[in-house]
Amino acid sequence: MKVLVLNCGSSSLKYQLIDMADEAVIAKGNCERIGGEGSFLTHKVNGDKHVIETAMPNHEVAISLVLEQLVHPDYAVVKNLDEINAIGHRLVHGGEKFNKPVLINEEVEKGIEECISLAPAHNPAGLAGIRACKKVMPGKPMVGIFDTAFHQTIPEERYIYPIPYKYYEKYGVRKYGFHGTSHYYVSHRVAELMGKPVEELKTVVCHLGQGASLCAVKGGVSVDTSMGLTPMAGIPMCARSGDLDPSIVTFLMEKEGLSPKEMDQVLNKQSGVYGVSGISVDFRDIEKAMKEGDKRAALAMDMYNYRVAQYVAKYAVAMGGLDVIAFAGGVGENGDITREGICKYLEFLGVKVDPTKNNGLRGEEMDISTNDSKVKVWLVPTNEELVIARQTKELVEGK
Repeated sequence: MKVLVLNCGSSSLKYQLIDMADEAVIAKGNCERIGGEGSFLTHKVNGDKHVIETAMPNHEVAISLVLEQLVHPDYAVVKNLDEINAIGHRLVHGGEKFNKPVLINEEVEKGIEECISLAPAHNPAGLAGIRACKKVMPGKPMVGIFDTAFHQTIPEERYIYPIPYKYYEKYGVRKYGFHGTSHYYVSHRVAELMGKPVEELKTVVCHLGQGASLCAVKGGVSVDTSMGLTPMAGIPMCARSGDLDPSIVTFLMEKEGLSPKEMDQVLNKQSGVYGVSGISVDFRDIEKAMKEGDKRAALAMDMYNYRVAQYVAKYAVAMGGLDVIAFAGGVGENGDITREGICKYLEFLGVKVDPTKNNGLRGEEMDISTNDSKVKVWLVPTNEELVIARQTKELVEGK
């Protein structure tokens, strides 16, 4: 079976074609600036990169262009599109409607549409991708994999907010969590690497990237996570604030005369480590400035490390113990200084990182803890596309 995995953003489309016989990625790429000027596709196959600059006014045109590359006479990976057996869609928000992968039909589409108010920037793009596929590849089975689904096992007392209950009843205001596909993959993969049943482990997954979240995974299921109603909650991120005193929002709106939309931009685009450092959203730039003696850069990094460590400790409470800390995501996989800084705060829990293993390590599966560390620390690069492909195959084959 060959599965096409699609991840549709408002103006982008990431894709991978995976041969499930050996789970090999046989082609992948990215369409950028869909609906705008200067749109282009970057297609990678057999170690080569092909860039196609052409107008892509919508996702339907973008998906058609992707399919053309898969059967291109110069670098085809399939003889015809009939060789693609199914399509797996990464979808951001399933609300309380979807707690597992689903075969997409009209009822599911309606459910995704009903969740748009919870994810106005993401769900419309996901729907656009689904509807484009229906036009371009009619009759092809499609599966929806929701970022929020993995967190539907979180107990009620942990997902409900301490505000009037009527807002949960009227608008669904509660913690949902995100990055679920990544948290699922990393927690199960680290158990496999350790040679232990996932059901026996208490793991905190630190998915640290542009967006970042932590998840307490007890016995293979999510029991708490740092993101909330939206992906802005939890730890500070590259440009997102994370948790803060809610009165700061109204205080600044009054002082600065900001509209709700403008305040949202401050919290989503101008805050986090970028807001504190004033340097960049890229951790590499902030680390460089810190090494050169920039005090605000050092402050931003210390703030970040401390707050991530706080969440790790909090999730030890949520699980009644802690066996493993697993780092993933762009920062988690490549930021040795960040990993070390976070774990320094957790030494009281018996966390010990081996600097010879950690220093300079980038994107490679490895146990970076010392032999006598009471809590094992792992770097496990995430693979959300593979999870989507596996779950799509499983659902389509009815297993």
